[in-house]
Amino acid sequence: MKRILIFDTTLRDGEQSPGSSMTPAEKLRLAHQLDALGVDVLEAGFPISSPADHSAVRQIAQEVRRPVIAALARACTTDIERAAAALEPAERSRIHVFIATSDLHLQRKLRISRQQCLERVAAAVELARQHCDDVEFSAEDATRSDYAFLREVVAVAITAGARTINLPDTVGYSYPAEYRRMFEEVRTAMKVPASVVWSAHCHDDLGLASANSLAAIEGGASQIECTINGIGERAGNAALEEIALALYVRHAVFGCETGIVNSEIHRTSHLLAHITGNYPPANKAIVGKNAFAHEAGIHQDGVIKDPTTYEIMKPELIGLRESQLVLGKHSGRTALSHRYRTLGYELDEPDLERVYELFKLLADRKKQILDEDLLAILHHGAMDDVPQYYRLRDLEAVCGAGESRARVRLQKGAHDSESFALGDGPIAAVFSAIAATVDHQVELEDLAIHAVTPGADAVGEVSVQVRVDGKTFTGRAASPDIVNGAARAYLQALNKAAHVRQLEAATLERESYLWGV
Repeated sequence: MKRILIFDTTLRDGEQSPGSSMTPAEKLRLAHQLDALGVDVLEAGFPISSPADHSAVRQIAQEVRRPVIAALARACTTDIERAAAALEPAERSRIHVFIATSDLHLQRKLRISRQQCLERVAAAVELARQHCDDVEFSAEDATRSDYAFLREVVAVAITAGARTINLPDTVGYSYPAEYRRMFEEVRTAMKVPASVVWSAHCHDDLGLASANSLAAIEGGASQIECTINGIGERAGNAALEEIALALYVRHAVFGCETGIVNSEIHRTSHLLAHITGNYPPANKAIVGKNAFAHEAGIHQDGVIKDPTTYEIMKPELIGLRESQLVLGKHSGRTALSHRYRTLGYELDEPDLERVYELFKLLADRKKQILDEDLLAILHHGAMDDVPQYYRLRDLEAVCGAGESRARVRLQKGAHDSESFALGDGPIAAVFSAIAATVDHQVELEDLAIHAVTPGADAVGEVSVQVRVDGKTFTGRAASPDIVNGAARAYLQALNKAAHVRQLEAATLERESYLWGV
């Protein structure tokens, strides 16, 4: 059976999705989960883009040992050398070099000729091979390139030492039959070593990323580049979970298998959503909350009689489990630890103690603690990966017929500060009161409230994007009290901003053109 390699780019292309930026600690945490998921190649980042990204790639290379760790680089010396330095500790590393090959990009963006493009490809791949045996070359905007020239570029890259050739649909322009044909025409017209791996990387601008990826497999691709939940630039990338499950459920059609551990899919999706604050739509295939829900009477009747009447896969396949142990205010550490173990999380003593303290606080507010509550507690408590310059000491918000008012007392460094403010609603008033104590220009860009569990006593997760002195930071918090949760999410974003300032935020600015394939 043909083996399809899964190249996960959640930490690189996925992070370029607006509002999905991650700290190095968050990227490392997700990298460990992607390792557990079984991805073959983990693209950890774009080291030249910032010191933080370089640091994240290097830390992942040091700690995550099973998958190949890849780093992106443009076809230039500085990018490649920076990528090589970040990957130096890796057990197995890959430098992923790219350059545009469409005339549109060559003429309008890079302002170089086709011949110059060929020269850059040869020089870049040769340099990358000096640092790393495993080099991947991507022809950015391949689907809008002239196929004859595309074959020239690929031939040069292979001659220079590239072992993987990626033909990406960078702008989500292609459709399945066309994308399959491109792979067939480029591959069959060339004599290349059988060891060369052909790769597909699809964006979802027309909603065809997963379909195009499957078509590429039919055209001869044996590596698919994708992201968890399909996050990524613009409309996103092909969703890893859709590719893996399509190949699993329809194995008789495709005759392919992957190394993905399907039972880790739900957990990985949930972790990414907690880290970024961006949850999959309810109707998202595989991981949306309605993916295994049935409301129509005919469907319910069929599922009760035989689940296969309307379910082409079991929820357990992706790691969904039904709750069997009811937790409440009288539950102890043993029951809590057992429930997390059932959910697939083996907690050490420090983590168990941390979540137990949060669990007790929540149990005083709720009669029954659901699995979703436990996941919110677990993930929220692990997100505080920056120093707490601002701490919430006290909060009071009053909502009336007119403007709401809030009083906030914060610890700022070694001192306490109290402020009052009005706003159109209690959350707005709280944000204004907090902003009044900060010596920087603060602007709220986005606020999202997600009900983690059902009912009047639901735990809500609050995600905010705050612009501080022209730079955007995200913050998250979970609480049954939405106003309190919003305040703590806002403060987390401000703490990130304070931490970045200490690290000289100017050096963290990305270059104007970074996103590539």
